[in-house]
Amino acid sequence: MEIPKVTGGYSGSVNRLTIGAAKDSGGSRTVTVTVGGSRNAVYAGGPEEAGARPVIAMDVPDSEPADWPQALAGAYGNVKTGGAEWAKKCADEFGAELLCVKFDGIHPDKGDRDATHAAAVTRAVLETVGIPLILWGSGNDEKDNEVMPKISEAAKSENCLIGTVTEGNYKALTAIALADGHSLITEAPLDINISKQVNILVSEMGFPVEKIVTFQSTGALGYGMEYSYSIQERQRLAALSGDRMMTGPVICDAGYEAWRAKEAKIDEPSWGPASERGPMWEAITAVCLLQAGADIVRMRHPKAVAVVRDFIEQVWK
Repeated sequence: MEIPKVTGGYSGSVNRLTIGAAKDSGGSRTVTVTVGGSRNAVYAGGPEEAGARPVIAMDVPDSEPADWPQALAGAYGNVKTGGAEWAKKCADEFGAELLCVKFDGIHPDKGDRDATHAAAVTRAVLETVGIPLILWGSGNDEKDNEVMPKISEAAKSENCLIGTVTEGNYKALTAIALADGHSLITEAPLDINISKQVNILVSEMGFPVEKIVTFQSTGALGYGMEYSYSIQERQRLAALSGDRMMTGPVICDAGYEAWRAKEAKIDEPSWGPASERGPMWEAITAVCLLQAGADIVRMRHPKAVAVVRDFIEQVWK
């Protein structure tokens, strides 16, 4: 089937952003990843307007993930401690092209590990794999303000994607990203106006808008997906209409949200095995978000990753 070409005639576009720095740019990555660049609505226009192919970022916990159900954690076999060993499995066995190191272990309620631990994990992952990294904090502003500077410093000049930046912590994280040469993820709770305001606050500190990726709190299949979808569509249209503060590529967290759903993980024989049901729930969540305009999707289960990767290759080739 030939996809109809729809010319939007838009004045703006989604920014292109590269994650990772190779040796000739002062880093150590063997590859880099570029996202964004769309000049039209999703599936509209020709290939020249589609922008870069969307990317899957596989989650790498900084420590053993106590809240991952067996249907998910079991996919990683004997690799349980997170960090470098987990990153290597994602890269070597599951073909990850981008990794998101999620520092849940530093959260006061999930281990309360210190900056020394977090910096050591960052350095070990960088030494073990050559693909670019996203460095994602715990979500506790006080602890992130304390620990993220050390994480950022450990990855200095690697052009990582660091986050998330909110109205409550933007000063500290913006400062370290400027100092260490990273890009930023700005976060908003499914609110276009708050998203724009956070981007304005960050840019007023001298941070380039072109190095911002936006994160709207993600809804999973059956749990707010429709609202997440509509917010992403609105953001894409705002970027295409020339609103400079809304031109960042979009990242979504399909993995975390999908595996929170009871339909993905509870033991209910009449629903089929969770080992199949969970990955399907995550894959469908991710595909929906891609069709709404996501440029980066965080994912967890390798089966779901394989399905979504095939979808991306079929659509964007």
